[in-house]
Amino acid sequence: MPAYFGIKTGKDEYILKKTVLIPVVLVVQIILHTYLSTTYAQWTDLFNGTDLDGWVQYGGNADYFVEDGILYGVAVPDSPNSFLATRDTYSDFILEFEFLVDPLLNSGVQIRSAVNERGRVYGYQVEIDPSERSWSAGIYDEARRGWMYPLYENKPGQEAFRQGDWNIIRVEALGPSIRTWINGVEAANLLDDETSEGFIALQVHSINDAGLIGIDIAFRSVRIITENPELHQTPASELKQNNFIPNTLSEAEKAEGWKLLWDGESTQGWRSARHDDFPRHGWTISDGVLTVEASGGGEAAHGGDIITIEMYRDFDLIVDFNITEGANSGIKYFVNPAENPESGSSLGCEFQILDDRRHPDAARGVKGNRTLASLYDLIPAQNKRFMGPG
Repeated sequence: MPAYFGIKTGKDEYILKKTVLIPVVLVVQIILHTYLSTTYAQWTDLFNGTDLDGWVQYGGNADYFVEDGILYGVAVPDSPNSFLATRDTYSDFILEFEFLVDPLLNSGVQIRSAVNERGRVYGYQVEIDPSERSWSAGIYDEARRGWMYPLYENKPGQEAFRQGDWNIIRVEALGPSIRTWINGVEAANLLDDETSEGFIALQVHSINDAGLIGIDIAFRSVRIITENPELHQTPASELKQNNFIPNTLSEAEKAEGWKLLWDGESTQGWRSARHDDFPRHGWTISDGVLTVEASGGGEAAHGGDIITIEMYRDFDLIVDFNITEGANSGIKYFVNPAENPESGSSLGCEFQILDDRRHPDAARGVKGNRTLASLYDLIPAQNKRFMGPG
C-alpha cells in the first residue's frame, strides 16, 4: 500500500528514483574524440623536468626536489599535510600526470584549490591511495566536506591502480563536471559548483609513525590543456554520477528517473502532518535549505512534522541533512497521517537523525536502535562508513 513521506528536519535535496535505461554513447563520438585529442590537443607542461620554477609550497614542510627529470615529495616528521602548488590558477582544463608512490604514503593532487589566511590548503583533491582500499583517482574535498567520490562502488577503478609502478591519472574539469581516470579506467564522475577556479597542488600527507620518515611520492609528465578543453573531453559513460549541486537534477539523473521531492525554494508538494496546509511557523526556507526551528526538545512541537502530498510505494530516497549540536530528528516513510492527526507527529518507519554523542536517546532503546541512521526503535544502523583521510 502506498504511503506518504514525512520529515522532521532536513536539508537540500529529496529525490525519488525510478528505473530508466541510459542511452548508449554513439561510436562516432568516440572516434571524433580520439581524433581531436591526438591531433589538436595543446598540452602545456606544468613541471619543466629541471626545477620547481612556477611552484610554491604551502602547509607542511615536506621536502620537494627534482632529480633526473622527476619531481619528488618526501615525508618528514612533525609536519601537517604539505602542498606544492602552481603559482597560476586554472578553471576549465584537462590535466594528466604520472606518479609512483610508496605503498605506505597517502597523497593526492589538488585542483581548483586555494589557501586560507592560516595557510591551510582547501579544495578538490584527486586521491592517490596505495592502500588496500585503492581509491586512487577518487575525489576528496580537502579541509571542507571530505569524501565526494570514493571508489568503494567502482571495482574496475580500484583494480586499475598498479602497486610499485608508475600510474597515470587524467582529470577533466569542465564547468561543474569533474571526471577522472586511472590508467585509462574511469574512476570518478562528480558534479559540484562549490569552486570554479584555483591552483593545482601536489600533496605529501602528514605521517605519525617515525618508521615512515623518508617515504616519498614521485611525479612526472605533469601537463594541462586549457585552450578549448571541451574539444578533448571524453564522451559520457555509464559510470555513476554523484551530484553535489543542491536541489538540482543532472541530465544523467533525469535519464535514470530521479525526481526532486523538494524544489529548494517553496513549500510545494509538502503539507503539515496535522492538516492540509504547510505549517505557518516552525519551518524556514533560505538559500536552498529547509530548516526546522528549535522546539525545546518537544515531540513534533512548534510547527510539527511535514509530509509529502503525494504517496509512494517502492523507491530509493536520497536526503542531505545537517544538524545542530544535540539535535534529534528523522526522515519518516510509509507515513499514515490519519493514525495520529492531532499530535503533529506522523507515524511511520523512521530513519533516525540524532547527535549520538550529545543526545541521551542514543543510549536508550535496544542495542543502539535509536542511534543515527537506525530504523528507529527497530533495527540498529550497521556499516556506518567512515571514509578516512584524503
